[in-house]
Amino acid sequence: MAAKVSESIDRRVQRTRYALRDALVSLLPERGWDDLSVQDICERANVGRSTFYMHFRNKEELLAGGLGDLRGALREQAKAAKDEGHGGLPFVRGLIEHVHEQRKLFRALIGRRSGHVVQTRFREMVLQLAKDDLSRLSATQWRRDASAHYIAGALVELLAWWVEGRCTQPVEQIERLFHQLTAPAIARLSETST
Repeated sequence: MAAKVSESIDRRVQRTRYALRDALVSLLPERGWDDLSVQDICERANVGRSTFYMHFRNKEELLAGGLGDLRGALREQAKAAKDEGHGGLPFVRGLIEHVHEQRKLFRALIGRRSGHVVQTRFREMVLQLAKDDLSRLSATQWRRDASAHYIAGALVELLAWWVEGRCTQPVEQIERLFHQLTAPAIARLSETST
């Protein structure tokens, strides 16, 4: 009996968290980060402020949770791509596809209307994905770390340019260009040096 009660509470918690995340996702393109309040999110999700604060300390924590979920999903896609024999940085394809599918949202996340907090959190997510993928290389730690920052920065800027501009290049071409531009950096990283 206790397991069923716990399971139903877990489902309610999960539904509430999803409702809040979905509210954030729908409001970001409309209002931008800086003009968005916890009250706005609560109203859109149809939950009270006290319920919000039972799950998250603030809207930044809600954003971090959503980006954490995205990171996990990209990691799973990357694992499948790696198993199929795709090369380095297998998370890139999934991220580019996701950005393409959610262009309006990503204009709010990494475009001109986003807040500094949003851009920072998104960059941190991409950086962690890059670090994870580069960790398999035998380069020194500082070179892997520096390369991950370089690659993540380049990818975020490329995506921002793509979603902000009127570029109509398909996902495949954006991915191919990114890999062409970063392949020399990864190759140099793989070389033995100090």
